[in-house]
Amino acid sequence: MNISSYAEFAWEKAAALLAIDSPSGFTDKAAQWLLRQFADLGFDVSITTKGGVLVDLGGENEADGLLLEAHADTLGGMVARIKGTGRLQLTGIGGMRPENGETENVRVYTRAGKIYEGTFQLSNASAHVNGAYKDTGRTFDTTEVVLDENVSSAQDVRDLGIEVGDFVCFDPRTRRTESGYLKSRFLDDKLSVGILLGFAKYIRENRLTLPRRTYLHITVYEEVGHGGAASVPAGVTEAISVDMGCVGDGLSCTERQVSICVKDSSGPYSYAVVGKLIEAAKKTDAAYAVDVYPYYGSDVDTTLRAGYDLRHGLIGPGVYASHGYERSHMDAVAATLKLLGGYLGV
Repeated sequence: MNISSYAEFAWEKAAALLAIDSPSGFTDKAAQWLLRQFADLGFDVSITTKGGVLVDLGGENEADGLLLEAHADTLGGMVARIKGTGRLQLTGIGGMRPENGETENVRVYTRAGKIYEGTFQLSNASAHVNGAYKDTGRTFDTTEVVLDENVSSAQDVRDLGIEVGDFVCFDPRTRRTESGYLKSRFLDDKLSVGILLGFAKYIRENRLTLPRRTYLHITVYEEVGHGGAASVPAGVTEAISVDMGCVGDGLSCTERQVSICVKDSSGPYSYAVVGKLIEAAKKTDAAYAVDVYPYYGSDVDTTLRAGYDLRHGLIGPGVYASHGYERSHMDAVAATLKLLGGYLGV
């Protein structure tokens, strides 16, 4: 069966994962869900000590193993202060930008397991009252969570069980259009996790043996910079991050292509790996673009910084409005699957 036909399954799983809140540091539910998904496909899978998901896809050449890395953690917030008004001041997790989250619905998770809803707003958010509304810089000092509870003091909030350190998760607002566009917060990188699930299903259903021993590591601390710093299996000589491809001014990638990154903020990727990725894209007729990402870092950058002696690369479906309300397309999902299949010769 054509590997691109698994794009529907990949999106189905990505959408299900997007419905599981999982900012960095609060990823256990997402990891357990992924453990079940890969186990149901019949693969050996485990949770690492750090909380990531390590999957063995099998393969022949154990001395030249390949590790594919994607991440299930997202941006988010944490309660930094409970105000006397009963509002919550946040601190951001990862690259969460307050101006990008303004007016979004949120969920506050207490350590007792309760979930409260609210909205992330500019402080004094009524434009008919606040004459400085348009001139106020959006920072975590000028914004707050307004709880959908009858609270007017810090004690009222604490009586609900909410405390400093509780995680605050932004609604992803996931949807797919009739024209195939995929819109959601946190497509970075749950869309690529879904793609790896689609790739695994393709391998299993077609009873394929990969020419190289291949592993997947779904990391859970990428957004804070140390997701790929551990858990590289013995025999791995090459690691590729399957993250998002950047779309924006000065770049050639669109939301309907798979992007191959040649350089990011950490420097160039392996010349040999990039060359093989381009060859694989051409061979499989995958719609692709080659770009430099000026303000980007990936799991595999972290893997190299941790001291692993590896060749490295970075690919991903094109995603617009990164770290905001993001958009991609089913064509990019199919193109990424085709590139993975071509790179591994299946």
